[in-house]
Amino acid sequence: MKATIHPEVYNITARCACGNAFPTTSTLEDLRVTICSACHPFYTGAQKFLDTAGRIEKFEKRYNKKNSKN
Repeated sequence: MKATIHPEVYNITARCACGNAFPTTSTLEDLRVTICSACHPFYTGAQKFLDTAGRIEKFEKRYNKKNSKN
């Protein structure tokens, strides 16, 4: 490996907009993110499904229909 072509890697504390901070490594000395696992709806369980025009029910009806044939 050539010594002059690789960037410096730092041990830093990344900070989220929600106030959460966590240690990581980065090529940047200061890292600020807008969303993290502490505030993302997928990880917090606050995720909501928007059902427009009954698409979920339509899919479930079609899927269950196939399973009943087996």
